[in-house]
Amino acid sequence: QELSALSHQVVAAWAAVPFPAVRGHSLPDALCAHQDLPWKLLSSCREQKVSRCFAQSVVLRGICKESPISHPGEQPPSPLHACDTAEQVLQYHLHTLFPGAFSTAHVLEQPCVTLPPYPPIFSPLLTRQGFLTDHLSSRPAAAVESIPVLTSLQSSPVLHTLLRELCRDLQKLGTRRCAAFFAAGVEEENFHEALEELRALSQCYEMGFEADNSEDETDSD
Repeated sequence: QELSALSHQVVAAWAAVPFPAVRGHSLPDALCAHQDLPWKLLSSCREQKVSRCFAQSVVLRGICKESPISHPGEQPPSPLHACDTAEQVLQYHLHTLFPGAFSTAHVLEQPCVTLPPYPPIFSPLLTRQGFLTDHLSSRPAAAVESIPVLTSLQSSPVLHTLLRELCRDLQKLGTRRCAAFFAAGVEEENFHEALEELRALSQCYEMGFEADNSEDETDSD
């Protein structure tokens, strides 16, 4: 429900496959090693340099929840190391990177299994459990049996560009080129109504800096 609030009915998918965690290091260590979350945009959107989202649901798999977060009696090197559980670590990190956004974090111990027929695409720097090592291994990459994975479904401003460009592509088609489509029973009036709804949906993901860019693009068309 939070992801679909304010007429946000579309989400973008992000993933880190595998999640770059070093063997023997804690989750706070892995997150502190990166300025941003080490995931890539999977949806066909133009990736923004500015990290913003309205709401997101994040799942991390393959990280042991009972792993020690910090050492007793020592000063935590970061606020992340002061958290008690892996869920708290991930939740705190999300709130830091995406202030004001609604974020849910879930950490599951079960990794993603990568046994055959999963393709042997992994670096020899990965252990059998998909964690990074500091030395090359002589074994083939196919020996990776499982990997930790970080995924997210985001209600994000990147969807504004995706939906706007989809709307433009549909407009360029023109109704005359879709005679067979309308002959199948689709009313032209319903087509234009759906087009307007798509345009309105794209505006739900628009933010201030994107509004300026869209005006510039409109002027150049």
